[in-house]
Parts: sequence; C-alpha cells; structure tokens
Amino acid sequence: MSLKKKKPDGYHAPAVEKAFRLLRFVANSNEALRLSDLSAHLQISKSTTHGLIRALVATGALNQSTQNKKITLGPATVELALKNQNYLQLGTLTQPLLDDLRDRINETVFFGLLHPWRALIMATSEARKPMKISSPPGSSVLLMVGALGKVFLSQMDDAEVLQIIKENGLPQFTNASIIDEQTYLKEIAYVRQTGYALDKGEYLSGVNAIAVGLGHHCELPVVLWVVGFAESLNSEKIDEVKELILATATKLRKVLHTN
Repeated sequence: MSLKKKKPDGYHAPAVEKAFRLLRFVANSNEALRLSDLSAHLQISKSTTHGLIRALVATGALNQSTQNKKITLGPATVELALKNQNYLQLGTLTQPLLDDLRDRINETVFFGLLHPWRALIMATSEARKPMKISSPPGSSVLLMVGALGKVFLSQMDDAEVLQIIKENGLPQFTNASIIDEQTYLKEIAYVRQTGYALDKGEYLSGVNAIAVGLGHHCELPVVLWVVGFAESLNSEKIDEVKELILATATKLRKVLHTN
C-alpha cells in the first residue's frame, strides 16, 4: 500500500483534485480568502481558480461575498460533514474515556482516523495546565510522523513498509527523527509486539507522544494518542501512561466495536 496518491484504474481527474485542494485550504483558513490568495497558495492560474470557485459556489460547497468577493466554506460542505453520523458520533462516544484518561495523566489526549496521507482528529481532551499541546477536532496532522505513522505502518508487512519508505522517504524533522530504514523497521516490530508506538522528539523537539491502534471504523484505522512536552511526559511518566492508554484502548474498542 503506497502513501502516494494513486490514480484508481489509471483514471486521473485534475479538476477534481484541484477542487479538493481548494476546499481543504479554505476549510483550514481562519478568515475569508480572495481569489488571488487561493491562486497563489495552490499554484493554480487565476482563470482556473475562478472557474473552480464558480462551480463550487454553484453547488453550495463554497460561499462568495457579493460585496468583497471573498471566499468561505459553503453550507453544503458543512451539511455533508454533519449528516455523516458514522463519523459525527465518534466524538460523542469516545469523549468520556478521553476525559478520564486525561484526568489520570494530565496530558492532552487525542482520538482520530488514519488515512494514507493525514491523521484526522475526531476528539480531543486537553491537559488541565497552562503549558500543553492543543489541536481542535477537525484538524489534521501529517501521518508519516512519529508515533502515528508507526501505528499505521505496523498494520502492514515489512515489504509494504519498505516500499512506502522508498516512495516517500523518512523525513528528518529533528535530530531525533529516524531516517535509517532498518532502525525504523525495528520500531515497527516494537509496535506490533507491545501494542503501542513512541515518539520521543522525532517530529517536534521537546515533544513526546505515545499512540495505540484501535482497529478500524468505516474501513479506516482509528487511533488513540497522548502528546505532551518532554519535561512533563518524560520517560518515567511514559512508563506509567502506556499502561493507562492500553487499558483505555481496550475500553474504546468495546465502545466502537472495532475489528
């Protein structure tokens, strides 16, 4: 399984891909955007961007102000997200267990879905302290990063993992990032053996994480993870957290009925 975006059955639809890139950028923006902003960021010509905006506005996926022509996410996109109960209910189902784990460890706890390029946060329970890691539901993080990538890849055999590494590489975000293939394979084997993955400053210096796979929901892998600053979530505390996160994972699997 490759993390690169494959063209199913050789079919390629550039306009659709550009439309989704545009929608994602608008959704991630905290303010209304101009056509020039979208064209520059997406590196698409203004004429093409204008055509995409017109089509998406017509379907309700985007909204464009009649006064300043700025672009925001449209009602159709929000409606589709809110109508999908398979995903919407995940936050409601998992939140009590996330809060309970957070109260026990006082570190930020996340629950999310994994797909080949991103990890989508579905629910979060923030640590009750001033200095904490924070990211709201609906946001996403790179998958080939730290503990989350290890959990995702641990569900494949070594041949598949090596193929993905060859196609995508092992990015070096910090001095602690693992960029050697054989060392990374040992990390994957460790996840399969213990049931959890660790990230000690591999993605962000001074930030540690521990993640546990929960099976699949709607055919997508689901995962529980804890993130904290290394001063707090140090090696000694990780030893305590791993038992608690594994216990919480067992409870979550029963709640979600994952396979």
